[in-house]
Amino acid sequence: VPRASVAAGVRQDMRYATRHSFMGRPVAGYEAGVCWLSRPAAQSLAAVQKELLANGLAIKVYDCYRPQVAVDDFVRWGKDQADQVNKDMYYPRVLTSELFKRGYIAEKSGHSRASTVDMTLVVLDARRASKLVRGPLADGIDVDMGTPFDMFDEQSHTDNTRQSPDVQHNRRWLRALMQKHGWKNLPEEWWHYTLVSEPYPEQYFNVPVRKKKK
Repeated sequence: VPRASVAAGVRQDMRYATRHSFMGRPVAGYEAGVCWLSRPAAQSLAAVQKELLANGLAIKVYDCYRPQVAVDDFVRWGKDQADQVNKDMYYPRVLTSELFKRGYIAEKSGHSRASTVDMTLVVLDARRASKLVRGPLADGIDVDMGTPFDMFDEQSHTDNTRQSPDVQHNRRWLRALMQKHGWKNLPEEWWHYTLVSEPYPEQYFNVPVRKKKK
């Protein structure tokens, strides 16, 4: 289901439908920048959003359901050692050929099962949010998580101890909140969460992401 039909108010910054990604171009299968999730995942995300709103925060999603054709596009890109247009921004210390071995890119993605999200937190009310998260806080900005989304580096590992105490707190706090609502984190990526009781654990969908018809 589209995220907006269940989890209203979740902000969307769907990177793979744009040039603002590690590939530097829109990814195959993203015909629109919208978040699709299975109904159980959307309902759980709505519960997370409700709790966040009460505390001056909100969810921002970068990616949700990802069709298999997009994953295949990632794989083709990863095998092209000459295509490194955004290396400095997204994988400055990792060879493209190592992105698979290190777990940053996979030939089968949990996103294709429609119950995985890549996300961060946005500050809506800095005064209320300051009771829960740390670092620079102002209305409308993202909570400091230490690295950008899709930074393929050990600094993005959720429990990386080289991050500042504020960043470590924010990552742990987000993980605890998501676990409370039935999600598990991918240790290599602080932004990546999968619903534990996902309804399609063995099924990988390949329907392109499109806007809902009116």
